[in-house]
Amino acid sequence: MTKKPHILLIYTGGTIGMARDYDTGVLKAFNFNDLLSHIPELKRLNCTIENTSFEVPIDSSNMNPKYWVQIVEMIERNYNQYDGFVVLHGSDTMSFTASAVSFMLEDLNKPIIFTGSQLPIGDFRTDAKENLITAIEIASSHESGVPIIKEVCLYFEYKLYRGNRTTKVNSEHFKAFSSPNLPPLAESGVHMKFNKALIKDNGSKNKVKFRKQMDTNVVLLKLFPGISERIIKSIFEIDGLKGIIIETYGSGNAPTDDWFITLLKKALENGIKIIDVTQCVSGEVLFGHYETSAQLEKLGLINGKDITTESAIAKLMYLLGENVEDNEFKRLFEAPLRGEMKE
Repeated sequence: MTKKPHILLIYTGGTIGMARDYDTGVLKAFNFNDLLSHIPELKRLNCTIENTSFEVPIDSSNMNPKYWVQIVEMIERNYNQYDGFVVLHGSDTMSFTASAVSFMLEDLNKPIIFTGSQLPIGDFRTDAKENLITAIEIASSHESGVPIIKEVCLYFEYKLYRGNRTTKVNSEHFKAFSSPNLPPLAESGVHMKFNKALIKDNGSKNKVKFRKQMDTNVVLLKLFPGISERIIKSIFEIDGLKGIIIETYGSGNAPTDDWFITLLKKALENGIKIIDVTQCVSGEVLFGHYETSAQLEKLGLINGKDITTESAIAKLMYLLGENVEDNEFKRLFEAPLRGEMKE
């Protein structure tokens, strides 16, 4: 008899783990030990399920790299005992966390599925049940004893996305997430359909490595018409700053003002890594497509290609935390390490 996959639920906080007191209307933390009584359908899944949680669950607005490390350490402690992991997380920063964890787990060969919900698990019209049931089903999906998914993903509203390709696009609709530059890895309907041509398999036989050093000396700068020299100068001169993500216009374009170019040059000379990502919802940075981006390429800015802002921040923290040599940093950032950008 084939052994059933063993899945671990990790609850970090967020709406999915709340239940409403209908006498007061107040949301209170849900006891995951009572999960089967709330979602008896879980008994029908072809897997065994256990759960653990943060000692003090947090709102995802309070998520930070300290908690990313905590998630990774929970996976590390349990990695050999379970066949897959489902991380329950508030939706607001889920794309940031899924991106970060994808970089922090090297040579991953088991599924890590992030999910959450827009409504609490006990609400009449909740999306929590479907998201949770299907995320567990995906985490336990095997072929010939091998997991179909072997990467960090995010499941929400009938679609499975690569985690480091996602962004939250809606605060009200159940379809809260999008993956602008990569189609879903799977879609849940009457049947579960996996897009196997897109599913990542690193092909490595190496043992998974847990990377926990994330350097937070970074900043995100979004350009807008009228942004002043004084503002940008004050950002670039932040004490201890090591990396800047600049959200530029269109396909990577930025102002050609002398003061702006001078500030970029000075920051680069001071060893600050500067990454150019587009502030458009989809598309990519194409250096040289317009004169206004050609100058950035000549300066030596790093091309973020089609990476999301969330993933760019996580990748920058990761590479800085790994103390990558200056002469290798640009090459590594512009290369897909975990499927986060195009080849």
